[in-house]
Amino acid sequence: MPAEGTVYVIDDDPAMRDSLDFLLDAAGFEARLFESAVSFLAALPALGPGCVVSDVRMPNLDGIELLRRLKETNKPFPIIIMTGHGDVPLAVEAMKLGAIDFIEKPFEDDRLIGTIKAALSSAAQRHKGEAVTADIASRIASLSPRERQVMEGLVAGLSNKLIARNYEISPRTIEVYRANVMTKMQASSVSELVRLAIRGGLLKD
Repeated sequence: MPAEGTVYVIDDDPAMRDSLDFLLDAAGFEARLFESAVSFLAALPALGPGCVVSDVRMPNLDGIELLRRLKETNKPFPIIIMTGHGDVPLAVEAMKLGAIDFIEKPFEDDRLIGTIKAALSSAAQRHKGEAVTADIASRIASLSPRERQVMEGLVAGLSNKLIARNYEISPRTIEVYRANVMTKMQASSVSELVRLAIRGGLLKD
């Protein structure tokens, strides 16, 4: 069965780690187990994308402090917090710090699996969106200073003649720059160019 994604399990209870390892493997996930948040953070630089499932109460460094530490890194893992019945206020605090959900123990297997799938799907979409935005920004960066000026004029709704007048060059030259802009930005129309400018941060929506 192909792996559905990597799930990083953090729990100081060996029985819980073993149980989750079995459950996640059966559901098609690759499970990586950690006995503490400290050991997880130590391994963090080498870890690939995935989802974190962490207990909220652990010795040395608990789930709340783990969230605070992760916010300081450039690895925005979706995090699901496991909590005992009396720890709901802690779980709410965890969600305020960025956890996407909390699950009370004992939990239903299907609910945990469904939450993990949703978390991984959301993370994949966010990663895809970030990659698209970075690609558009690189296209904008590839423009020469004059091409960027022409693009700014186009997305502002200016005609070739007005752009030419602003920069005291001929409309024919503007046409050449405009063609270059459309090619480099991979845009087939001005409306598409506007959408790219917004996505790339050149134009505020």
